[in-house]
Amino acid sequence: MNNIFYIFCSVLSFVLIGCDPIEDRMELGSAITADQLAITATPVMVDGKKSNKVILDNRSPVLSSWDYGVGLTQRKTDTVLLVSTGENEIIFTGLNPDGSKINKTLQVSVDELSFPVPPEWEFLTGGSEKDWVWDTSKPAVWGNGGYMANFAPAWWTLQESAIDGQAPGEGTGAKMVFSLRGAKLTKVKSNGESVTGTFAFDMTKKVTMEDGTVWAKGKLTTNNVTVLCGISPNEGNAAVYEYDILVLDGEEMVLAFADPSEEGAAWFWVFRSQ
Repeated sequence: MNNIFYIFCSVLSFVLIGCDPIEDRMELGSAITADQLAITATPVMVDGKKSNKVILDNRSPVLSSWDYGVGLTQRKTDTVLLVSTGENEIIFTGLNPDGSKINKTLQVSVDELSFPVPPEWEFLTGGSEKDWVWDTSKPAVWGNGGYMANFAPAWWTLQESAIDGQAPGEGTGAKMVFSLRGAKLTKVKSNGESVTGTFAFDMTKKVTMEDGTVWAKGKLTTNNVTVLCGISPNEGNAAVYEYDILVLDGEEMVLAFADPSEEGAAWFWVFRSQ
């Protein structure tokens, strides 16, 4: 009986060793140069046209990092979605076994957006980068009002000329630059000082009123930077990094933020493209 148990344990140990997961290891060796990279970025063809779905493939002895403009992937082979037609840059960074890095930029031409992408990418960036400023054609550009009751500042309202009193340098002469490459948001103050971070949006996070009317069509999130005058006054001017999107097209953007200190209240931002 003991012999049978011993044999069983021995067989089990061999099975477990044989079932160890296979890891994608990079063998130590000499470093290669960017010219020696064997990498490709190939659009998927749809009805004879180059689509916005691109297959990335690295056949070099280096670890991968692909920057395709609106995202990053570290897979050796991956399929990604581009969000604009025309020429798109894909930046590859390879990590050699000795720790050195090499870079190479690939140009990918997209004929059409065969696979759907949120139109907000185009609205915000114009396919490359776009400037946004306060919309002075509206009755007010910033202030508060009712959450799910108003679509713009309605209670305490300010025009562009009064914004500096709330956020110095972020009123007249200030702007925001939304860039497709790296999904970057740069806030440029009136004195030329700039702060750069990133942005993302989720158009599935809608806010619907009781009668079924869509009050907010999605969420805009920023990182390491806020929009102009992106503060919550009743929280000691705390920075706001998440906004409800009430309006967003190629020309107008209206954002809101629920005031956590006052039930039923919200802050509003009203911008236009430049």
